[in-house]
Amino acid sequence: MNPLTSPLLTDLYQLTMLEGYISQGMSETAAFEFYVRTLPDTRGFLLASGLDTLLMFLEQLHFSGEEIAYLAKTGKFSKSLLDYLAQFRFKGDVYAMDEGTVFFQNEPVVRVIASLPEAQLIESRLINILHLETVIASKAARSVLAADGKALLVDFGLRRAHGAEAGLLAARASYIAGFDGTATVLAEPLFGIPVFGTMAHSYIQAHDNELEAFLNFAAANPANTTLLIDTYDVEKGAAHAAEAARILSKKGIRVNAIRLDSGDLLTQSKEVRKFFDAQGFHGINIFASGNLDEYGILHLLAENAPINGFGIGTKLDTSEDAPYLECAYKMVEYAGSPRAKKSPGKNMIPGRKQIFRKMENGIMTKDLLALEDEKAEGVPLLAKVMDRGRRKKAHASLNDIRGHARLQLESLPPHFKALETAPAYLVEVSPSLSKLFPRQPAD
Repeated sequence: MNPLTSPLLTDLYQLTMLEGYISQGMSETAAFEFYVRTLPDTRGFLLASGLDTLLMFLEQLHFSGEEIAYLAKTGKFSKSLLDYLAQFRFKGDVYAMDEGTVFFQNEPVVRVIASLPEAQLIESRLINILHLETVIASKAARSVLAADGKALLVDFGLRRAHGAEAGLLAARASYIAGFDGTATVLAEPLFGIPVFGTMAHSYIQAHDNELEAFLNFAAANPANTTLLIDTYDVEKGAAHAAEAARILSKKGIRVNAIRLDSGDLLTQSKEVRKFFDAQGFHGINIFASGNLDEYGILHLLAENAPINGFGIGTKLDTSEDAPYLECAYKMVEYAGSPRAKKSPGKNMIPGRKQIFRKMENGIMTKDLLALEDEKAEGVPLLAKVMDRGRRKKAHASLNDIRGHARLQLESLPPHFKALETAPAYLVEVSPSLSKLFPRQPAD
């Protein structure tokens, strides 16, 4: 069993509910929607990510003989359910907003239309995929806004991500949001994301002296020479880097940049820049890392730190200030009837929905949450992306998704671009949609 693609990577209650549905013959069409109930305090907007990952999962979803044998061995499930799962393929429809789209509270990001057992079975993994990538893309977008095109941004977070898949998908989500690349090598062959790398302090420590380490690293990596100068002392490290640059230039090797990974990055970057310029090395860039996120970037660039690039790691891949979203995948219709829940704090809007976004002079001004078939002013955000289990279009280019995300961020109201606290974005509910609230099944 592949632990990341197995349909057994789910919650037990998905299977126990299917047992009930199959035994009771409940297989009429259901509509489920994935949305975020409320935005975290530190998020004025979210950025949708993970749709392509989800569609690949749905296309490949099936139970192997080994998995069916395991379920049979547990003794928890009937032969009827095992027979159903043995031939299971997802044959439903999926509607979604494009990846890289900005969205807000209570707006459906994805809607699934399928038989009730199909729509139910995919719940856990659907939330798992969309939640992770959206959390990371939304965090990364803030660094992109903070950098404002003034510095390179690289995902450095694999080692602190919550698992291998999380680290890989964080590279994908951050690239969609506008990062320039990642340190995660597998992201290049899988997704085409540019990879960047420097060196670790251990490389310096393994040598008898810092200059020797710099020269050996450059000789081994002549086209990728970034020197880490804060292992022992930044001032001495800068001097050794300059000496290495002089020696290497005679061999046709150029030192591209130095990296600062600790301490007072503002003061150090200014001192190092002044030193290198005085030495005639105006072309050596400064790359900074070490517990950075959008707040650190904003501060450093506001103080005119001469930093050309940032490696964003732990706080990005864990989304440190907002590590989860209050998201849900809920039934909004079954057998042609709108359905909803009224649990305190978790009430929801029933019915299949569409989002219409109103723009003025290229800036988004408000969204209208309406019935799927309503006509309203604005750009509709949800479109059909899967028809009876098959994609409507080929895999979207990651660079096209990234381009869409860039345009979305450019269309944000100014206070969102500045990452300032401000009144929530206006999301209205149409009168027709509001009328569905009382329509619930009889007691």
